[in-house]
Amino acid sequence: MASDGPTALASLTDQPFDLAVLDLGLPGLDGLSVLKSVREVKPALPILILTALDGLEHRVEGLNAGADDYLTKPFDFPELEARVRALLRRFKPQASASVSFGALGFDREARRATIDGEPIELSPREWELLDLLLTQRDKVVTKDEIAKAWDLDRNQGGPSSIEVYIHRLRRKLEPSGLSIRTVRGLGYLLESQG
Repeated sequence: MASDGPTALASLTDQPFDLAVLDLGLPGLDGLSVLKSVREVKPALPILILTALDGLEHRVEGLNAGADDYLTKPFDFPELEARVRALLRRFKPQASASVSFGALGFDREARRATIDGEPIELSPREWELLDLLLTQRDKVVTKDEIAKAWDLDRNQGGPSSIEVYIHRLRRKLEPSGLSIRTVRGLGYLLESQG
């Protein structure tokens, strides 16, 4: 969370984000200027403007400057949450049916994974885990994200069962030249060893 315009601009242009909620009334550099600058660098980043400026001309100006949605203060938090979810759904990158990463081939439609063309056997949990890691291969995947994808709760083994499947999947991926790196305190990252 940035408390002023220059910090917001630096964060939004230098770091990866799935979505930005931007207040137009930022000190140091107004939100509209931040929005225009971010759009030059990250044209696909979903941006929701949050502001007390509720006039039609302000909404039009914000949307024309590149905002994807506009919410005025005061607002109800459930509405903000709903708008954020809607933007994330709309801008969610569609996973390709077939993916290659190093020697690994992954075909979602055929539900087939291969290493150098040879099939590898994956349990349903291992399949889902590999799919998640491939979909977000440039990002750390947290245990919470894995648990949510698997619909796990604490009573179902949670973190310890995830570690078991990570270990199994690591062994199966060894011949591919890929590894699942543990990022301490954050989660897991699929990366090429070469």
